[in-house]
Amino acid sequence: MMRIAAILIACSAIALADDSATLPELLPADLSIADAIDRYISQTHSRDGIVPAERAADTTIHRRMTLDLVGRIPTVSEQQWLQTIDPETRVSALAERLMEQPGFSLHLRNEMDTLLLPRQPNDGKFREYLLWAIQEKRSWETMFRDMLLPQPSEGPQSGAIRFIETRIGQVDDLTNDTAVLFFGVNISCAKCHDHPLVEDWRQDHYYGMQSFFTRTYKTKKNTLAEKFYDQVKFKTTAGEDKTAAFMFLTGRVLEDRTPKFNEDERKSADEKIRNAQKDDKAEIPVPDFSPRRELVEAALTDEEQLFFARNIVNRVWARLIGTGIVDPPDQMHSANPPSHPELLLWLARDLKTNNYDLKRLINGIVQSAAYLRSSTWTQEGDAPHAQAFALGRIQPLSPRQLAASLLVAGRSPDYWVAVGDPEEWARQREQLEKNAEGWSREFEVPGDSFQIAVDEALFFSNSSRVEDDILRTGNDRLIGHLTKTEDIEQITTTLTKVVFCREPTQQEREVFRSWLSRENGRVEVLQQLTWAMLAGPEFRFNH
Repeated sequence: MMRIAAILIACSAIALADDSATLPELLPADLSIADAIDRYISQTHSRDGIVPAERAADTTIHRRMTLDLVGRIPTVSEQQWLQTIDPETRVSALAERLMEQPGFSLHLRNEMDTLLLPRQPNDGKFREYLLWAIQEKRSWETMFRDMLLPQPSEGPQSGAIRFIETRIGQVDDLTNDTAVLFFGVNISCAKCHDHPLVEDWRQDHYYGMQSFFTRTYKTKKNTLAEKFYDQVKFKTTAGEDKTAAFMFLTGRVLEDRTPKFNEDERKSADEKIRNAQKDDKAEIPVPDFSPRRELVEAALTDEEQLFFARNIVNRVWARLIGTGIVDPPDQMHSANPPSHPELLLWLARDLKTNNYDLKRLINGIVQSAAYLRSSTWTQEGDAPHAQAFALGRIQPLSPRQLAASLLVAGRSPDYWVAVGDPEEWARQREQLEKNAEGWSREFEVPGDSFQIAVDEALFFSNSSRVEDDILRTGNDRLIGHLTKTEDIEQITTTLTKVVFCREPTQQEREVFRSWLSRENGRVEVLQQLTWAMLAGPEFRFNH
């Protein structure tokens, strides 16, 4: 109870602060991100008497970080490279190398696509925009502006319009998705009534957010524009008719600077808008007052609750660590306080201070002790709760992670270029991304309490694609490579390194020796062993 009370008090200080003097005292801003994370979490472990799990083995960290940063398992040559790095600098060198690879941009694009356009998977224009923005090192703040205030443009940037364009027919979806995905707040329950369990969200908040979007429309030129005027009206549960103000989630009401129009001016404005919707040659009218622009500015000048910064920090943390500091990540309100409020605030302010640089944030998290812990609990008693961050989390691979990893594992280890040939690797990685596209459609996007779907099990058991591609005996395939030697120990070591990214255990050596000592059917046995490893849980999950 004392722990819960302490969290609530700290969270209230963050939520209600109106100047820096009332905020909780934070660790120095010049600390590295990893140091700040480890200090804050170590403090709670000491307070709660938690002894965290030990650091994971280097092979586990290598596989985990490669999956998280570039969306695939490491190759054998990369495993060999890691062993040449000084153990003292191994993690930082690994993170630096992975984040400079083309796969970093590709994988981050895939993760952002899943987050921001979940109902429109594989939208080519949006995915092209995301990849371009990441490769151009656009900050999260700039990408937010791109998506909420898309401008007519040529080339990849034009795809930013898809965030609003795919939702423009349903203003409720546009309202709540914006609140959820950019601010960590699900206000859908406040549409019909004030939230019954959370005092933070009232109908005024829901319709206040909706008022920023209700004037948005699509022109015949396939651009977005805004009407000169419009209002959101709603009826309260008490039966009162109200006109919504432009209200941000903090409760801040923005000035409505819509000009006054007489009847003739309204007719003229309406006519211009109708023309813009029907005729691609018509001039698109641009009102002086833009509600969407007001929303963006309100979000980025929010110094009190930092909804925009805290949300993306929490979502990046949840993706890499497995559980959010606020969990679930769309319930950022006073009744669901963060497990480590000062840590979340420190990270949010650091992100904002450093130009919303997500790459920098990711780099800091993956070098923290919290990220590097083993996922195996070896101590007496039950493991601590997930938000203690005392234990590595086991997470299912995303469809694209699984697809790319299957294709890496199915190839001969000699197929992939050695470390030190960035140009050829860039070509291979781009081809891997294209080949994984079709495979990824066979797998389910994992959610909470994920269990492998029947369709996936049947795919591995019955699909000819697995046998014809992953398990075939061509010279560039793993099975073909393994058949070139009779040495069972060498086969065992190679197969385990390729598929599991580690050395085999003694028990595995004995099992392989038993299977591979048979007089006949060596190729079939190799295919069966490889299939069992690829279809099993060690390959299916990031641990």
